[in-house]
Amino acid sequence: MYGGLMRTWTPDVRLGRGRIACVEALERHEELVRACSLCFPGGGNAPVVDVPKDVRVLLVAQAPGLTEVLTRLPFTGPAGARLEGWFTEADVSRGEIYLTALARCFPGKALGGGDRVPSRAMIANCRAHLSREFELLRPEVVVPVGGLAARELLGIGRLSEVVGETIRRDGVVYVPLPHPSGASTWLNVPENRGRLFRALAVLGRLVAAGRIGGSGARARRRKS
Repeated sequence: MYGGLMRTWTPDVRLGRGRIACVEALERHEELVRACSLCFPGGGNAPVVDVPKDVRVLLVAQAPGLTEVLTRLPFTGPAGARLEGWFTEADVSRGEIYLTALARCFPGKALGGGDRVPSRAMIANCRAHLSREFELLRPEVVVPVGGLAARELLGIGRLSEVVGETIRRDGVVYVPLPHPSGASTWLNVPENRGRLFRALAVLGRLVAAGRIGGSGARARRRKS
């Protein structure tokens, strides 16, 4: 929320379609993210970024956790194990999805337990990193994970309104998922579990379609 108004930030992936999203460029991007100190200019930060992958699916979560501070890779803690289970359910692999987040550093622990939600300043500082990933990968499928990512990318605040649905904008298919954190109670509701299973089925079909026709489609996009 900015000044009481919901503002949606959806990167225009139509820009820069003549540029080739290559592993070498993502390697340079990885170096720049790891060297970023905007949120912690005094040091002590540990920005997290995925390994370079030339893929068509981009997953956008909230922020890394304590485990990711050590591994410097996204979703390597308990939430990552649950997410991997969802990938198995959808018949997709981690290698087919580029994992990223609104914030790249661990925001810290909340007073009442659990991880703190990244501040508006942290999200703003990291926005250039996310925009660069959209530019390089030019994803055909984007997976917002959790309510914050759904609000930031789609302007939709309730997970029950989007999980299990597909949203098409600017030539991109958005397939929202709930956050896989064990602290979340959203999936305790049977209807919400049904929404998750529908979303995973859609994600599986989209990834499978990319395996069949992805290389030719990506080549055509790069020439456009």
